[in-house]
Amino acid sequence: MMRMIAIYGFLLSLVLFVAVEWAARRPGSRIPCLSDVCGYLMRYEVGPVPVGRIGLFGFWWWIGWHFLAR
Repeated sequence: MMRMIAIYGFLLSLVLFVAVEWAARRPGSRIPCLSDVCGYLMRYEVGPVPVGRIGLFGFWWWIGWHFLAR
């Protein structure tokens, strides 16, 4: 039961992500697309520490650990 809830939750998240990305790519949209958000995060720094890059690295590490490692 819990496994199915988790699977449906991830599927819902994927559908919402695609819908927001589609809405962001319409002409005249004020919603930033994923590439704009990633570009902003890659430039974000607190002092000499590239916090955005560390955060994106951690996100991809989490994705790989939970979905790609087997």
